[in-house]
Order: sequence, then structure tokens, then C-alpha cells
Amino acid sequence: MQVSSLNEVKIYSLSAGRSLPEWLSDRKKRALQKKDVDIRRRIELIQDFEMPTVSTKIKVSRDGQYIMAVGTYKPRIRCFDTYQLSQKFERCLDAEVVTFEILSDDYSKIVFLQCGRFVEFHSQHGHYYRTRIPKFGRDFSYHYPSCDLYFVGASSEVYRLNLEQGRFLNSLQTDASESNVCDINPVHFLFAMGTVEGKVECWDPRTRNRVGLLDCALSSVTADMEIDGLPSISALKFDGALNMAVGTSTGQVLLYDLRSSNPLIVKDHHYGLPIKSIQFQHQLDLIISADSRIIKMWNKDTGKIFTSMEPEFDINDVCLYPNSGMLMTANEAPKMNIYYIPVLGPAPKWCSFLDNLTEELEENPESTVYDDYKFVTRKDLENLGLAHLIGSSLLRAYMHGFFMDIRLYHKAKMMANPFAYEEYRREKIRQKIEETRAQRVQLKKLPKVNKELALKLIEEEEEQQVTRKRKQKNLPSLLKDDRFKVMFENPDFQVDEQSEEFRLLNPLVSKISEKRKRKLKMLQELEAQEQEEEEEPEGKASDAESSESSDDEKGWVEEVRKQRKLLRQEEKLKRQERFKEDQQTLLKPQFFEIKEGEEFRSFKDSAKKQKLMKKTLGDRLKLEEKLGTLEVSDTTVGSKQATFKLKK
Repeated sequence: MQVSSLNEVKIYSLSAGRSLPEWLSDRKKRALQKKDVDIRRRIELIQDFEMPTVSTKIKVSRDGQYIMAVGTYKPRIRCFDTYQLSQKFERCLDAEVVTFEILSDDYSKIVFLQCGRFVEFHSQHGHYYRTRIPKFGRDFSYHYPSCDLYFVGASSEVYRLNLEQGRFLNSLQTDASESNVCDINPVHFLFAMGTVEGKVECWDPRTRNRVGLLDCALSSVTADMEIDGLPSISALKFDGALNMAVGTSTGQVLLYDLRSSNPLIVKDHHYGLPIKSIQFQHQLDLIISADSRIIKMWNKDTGKIFTSMEPEFDINDVCLYPNSGMLMTANEAPKMNIYYIPVLGPAPKWCSFLDNLTEELEENPESTVYDDYKFVTRKDLENLGLAHLIGSSLLRAYMHGFFMDIRLYHKAKMMANPFAYEEYRREKIRQKIEETRAQRVQLKKLPKVNKELALKLIEEEEEQQVTRKRKQKNLPSLLKDDRFKVMFENPDFQVDEQSEEFRLLNPLVSKISEKRKRKLKMLQELEAQEQEEEEEPEGKASDAESSESSDDEKGWVEEVRKQRKLLRQEEKLKRQERFKEDQQTLLKPQFFEIKEGEEFRSFKDSAKKQKLMKKTLGDRLKLEEKLGTLEVSDTTVGSKQATFKLKK
């Protein structure tokens, strides 16, 4: 038994492991079980739960006791009794079975639709009756209230066969050229059929009239989807009275409410393969949809993936055991797979021991990340020129991209970028050179901004390390402090040594800076030449001179005077340059424009107006009263009334 986990959902594969050939004797089987550990550990839930070559359809009877499967070759049906965990019977047929239906609660009444237009009825003892329909059939459904079988296929008609009267009734004439699938609602018995044109036609069996037409082909097309042809309906399933799920031949599942023509949600399998089966899981509100490559379980309200399974062989049909967490598949292989997912529900009554067994017999979980695969997105595939592989067996859809074989990825990348190896080789050589450089004497790397200040801080730090006592704590360096790192990165913080403030505050900086500039030049030459050995910069003499000059007050005063004298000379030169510029500029007359409606009297009037505008409102009112242009009087109410007179 193998255990895989996706989205923290454990999936137990009960049919994993090697299967023994049927022609082996019991003695040889027991001998193999003693020798081979894998055969000994395998769980054979139902004995010989397989087909000779391929299994096509699998169903469970309504009482849950019998599991029936059809397959080839030769065409046959096998019935397994779950109470005995073994095969009940096997019957061979004359033609391959397209689909079948269990009419009774147990295995006593079965109807087969065969590929040669034959409809075959089996009872409890075996073959009962056989008849033919006019055209090749693809699917059929049983209408319980009227005992009618509805057959759809390569015709525009829906053939009706009444099992009570034992004769064909009038066919339903549809607008479709051909039909693929059909289903009958278990609540109100509405008959729905999916056509090749991508439409779903709904018929009322009581009146035999069409009551609705749903165009699913347009709703299944999304913005990022490449359309090669008109998508047809490949799967159809009702859920309750109002919900219906439709699967298309291009790999989309559409969930509809029968009261609306627009889908509630559209789920894409991203493989471009026809949907083979749709099942509903009501406990967790999940939809189980399957194409030939993958089985996906997703929430029917949000569309979020719950978990998924990718069997080794292509899938033909999926069957969910009622009210349990067991899932069975019919595959393009002899062995039919059985999966047990505890999250979906408990184990069936006939194998209740699985709940305890799954916890004890866990093997190494199958990882969802593949070591031999490379995850690529759709954009990566377009860059590599492999977009045409989407939907093929070389790509496995996963989340927002695909898994592809790492060897194929390397080959495609080599063809898309033939010089990638040269770039990789150069990068490796550069890394090797950097590793050897790390073993050499390290040069002092100075920042791009304020190099002299950084060099000064480095010298002070070296001097402190020499003179510092062992017991003293190490003080943080400004170069390594994040609070001051902008000062050595942003050019706006560059120290301007030619400014007046800098030269007056640092009178002795000229002598020290000359020594430091020489030192900087030496470091730059060493970095450019990339010498293996570096000569230590001579900075002790400058420190000694600075200390001597700081002790000598006379030298300090003379330096300050010299700097002030230089500053005065620079200011005098600037004044002379400004004077020459003023002499060269010619004075031109200025013209002023008077506003429209005003008369020019003199410049004094404008000056008076400016003085008047600067006064307060109270002062201006008093002035207007004196001139007689304003009259202020008291009213009877207690307020004041102001009357203005315009000037002539």
C-alpha cells in the first residue's frame, strides 16, 4: 500500500504493488510471498480485482454489495461480492460494451449498450434478451416512473424503449446532429442530453417537449484558452433538483444552476483532454472530475483544489463508493485501482478494518515535488518554444504551471540559448578567481563618497586599537554604523573642502589632507594593479605632525591668519568681477502700463495709494469721513448704517 499526500490530504492506494499471474499455482504464489517483501506487504482488498487487458466502466449496485466492471479482451463483465471480498461471477459478451446500467438494487437486472448497435439484457441467471437500435449508441439513461430507456448516439433522434410493454416508442426529435451523453434528474426526472455542438438540451418526459437549451461551448471558452475547434459535451451529471455539472471535450467542467443560463463556476483541468467522469461528494461539497490523465477534487462553491490523483495509466471511468471515502477507477491496464481517502468519509462496512490498517501500514509518502522534473510556467514554455506540448504526456499540469522532465528542459534550453554553457563557464571561472583573491592580502575598500573622511576614521580606529587597553570595550565604528552609512553613499553629503566654513574650522586640514591624498592615490594604484602584496600606507608621520602642530599654538595662529588672508583676497576678486559686470551692463529705460479707466497724475498718487492700503480698515473709514465720502449713522435697532459716495 502506498500513501501520497497533496494539500495535506492523505490518499491510500490499496491496489499498489505487483500482481501475480493467474496461471500460477497456489504453491508458487505462497513461495513468492515468502521471498518477495513487496508481494507480502501488498493489500489485495478484493481478490482478482482486475481485467485481462483493459477495464472500461465500473459501477456499484444500489445496495452497495456488488461492484461490476466491464472490459476486454475478450469482452466481459465481472461482478465482485464485497461481503465475500471475491469475484461473484464472470460473463463473456459478443461485443465490446460502450456503457451499462444496473436497473435493480442488486445484480439481477443489467442492461448493456454494445458497440454493434446491440442492447443486451441480463437477468440473475445470465443472458436474457438482445435487440438493436437504428443508429450507433453512445449513452443511455433509465426513466424509472415510465420504465423507459433513452438512447443517444450518432443521430439527431433520442430512441425510447419501454421495458414494461417491450417495444420502441416514438423517438424525440432534437436539433443536434449527434449526441454524446445523457442523464435523468433523480428528483424531478428531467432528461438532459449533451450534443456534439456543445449544447445541452433538456426535455420533459411527461410531455415529450424540449423545455430548455443551454449553450455550454461559449461559456467554457476563457481568455487565455487556445481554441482548436468547437468543444463538445463529453460528461453530464445532475446533483439534486437544481444543480448540473457539464464536462467538455477541451477539459473544462461547468457547474450550472438550472434557473440560470450562465455557469456558476468554470474549472479547467489544463490538459485539453475530454472529461470522462463527474461525481458529487456531498459531505464536503466537492466535485470529483476526471479526464484520462488526472482526477481532481475541488470545492463546488469556490473552485479551490482539494486534492488530485494521477494514476500511472490512463483513466476510463471513476466510481465513488456511496457514503464512504473509497474511490475506484477503470484504467487502460489490467488492474483496477482502489483508493481510500479518509477525509472524504469512513471506510465501507465490508472493509471497516481499513481505518486501523491505514495508520499502521504507511509507507514512504509520495512527494509532490519531483527531483527529476522541472517546474515551468506557461511563459517559460513560450520562451523555450514548447507551448505546443501543453496537453501532451510530456507536461503535467500543477497549480499555475507544469512539470516537465529535467532532461527535456535542458535540451530545449540548450537549443533556445546555445551560449548558455559559455556564460555558465565564465561565471564559474569568475567565482574561482574570487575565491583565490580572498586568500590574498585584503586591500582597504573605501566608499565612493567622502573617501578622505573614511580614511581619517580608519586611521583613528587603528591608532585607538594600538593605544587602547585590553579591558576597555570596543567602540562602534562610524563606517559600520547603519545610522551614518548614507553619509558615505549619497553624493549630497560630500564634504566641500573649498567652503569658507570648512577652511576656518579646519585651519590645519591643508597639511593633513595633502598627506591623505597621497595615501588615497597609493591605494587606488594598488587596487588598479591588483597586486598580491600590499605595502602598508605610511600614516604615522602625518599623525605625528598633526599632534606637533596641535601642540604648537603659534603654528596654529599663523595658519588661521593665512586662511583669513586668502579668504579676503578671494572676496576682493569677486567684488572686482561684479563691478566689471555692472559697468558692462547698460541701463535701459523701464516702461509701465496704466490700467484701463485710470488717469496718470504723478508718482506721488501711487505712493499715497500704497500707504493707504497699508492702513487698517478703521483708519481708512475715519479718513473717508473727513473727506466727506462716508456717512455713518445709528439706526433705531441699535446697529450702524454706512453710506458711501463715489468720487467724481
